[in-house]
Amino acid sequence: MARAVHALLLALKDLPHPRVLRVLAASLALTLLIFAAAGAAIFFAARWGLDHWQWLGGTERDMAGVLVALLLVAGSWLLFRAVAILVVGLFADGIVADVEGRHYPAAAARAVSVSFAKSLRLGLASVGRLVAVNLIALPIYIPLLFTAIGAPLLAFAINAALLGRDLEAMVLARHPDRPRLTRGARWSLGALSAASFLVPVANLLAPIASAAMAVHLLHLRDGDE
Repeated sequence: MARAVHALLLALKDLPHPRVLRVLAASLALTLLIFAAAGAAIFFAARWGLDHWQWLGGTERDMAGVLVALLLVAGSWLLFRAVAILVVGLFADGIVADVEGRHYPAAAARAVSVSFAKSLRLGLASVGRLVAVNLIALPIYIPLLFTAIGAPLLAFAINAALLGRDLEAMVLARHPDRPRLTRGARWSLGALSAASFLVPVANLLAPIASAAMAVHLLHLRDGDE
């Protein structure tokens, strides 16, 4: 965990660099655009369905519309991690290349380029795993809802495990010949990343910071920094 914390501190120092800021701005804009488009489509589709089939009266339709809006807000908060990691995955090669170029030039020289198609596949695989694992865990989530912190702790553990794997994969895509992180290092990476997604405002920076942290953690084990 100490090395992961060191990697996180190094990643936070990388955030103010111009190239990282450009990637941050682009990824945030695309993430918000996806949420806005999806939210608007779901809201108006729900309203159209209620009006078309005349299931509810006027006042009830308005209340249902408000409920749909509230559910969209809650769903956006829950799905932010999935969409953010998908979007950052599209820009991952630029983030990894920038961090490696400044901190680990020898590793950057050995790296292979990652195509947009491969980055997209990695991002979609990440979202698919998140949805599948949480659906499988749903029977466990339901009884845990009656406990004080059981469901949040399970969600955190699942997110930490998945994030550690996804972030490691982003970096190893440029270094396919390198061995994977140890299980403990991967868990530390995922846990710190998952924790950063829980902090308001900081969660907007979490995807980029987590990607940079993964770069540092992979190379720090060799004493490169």
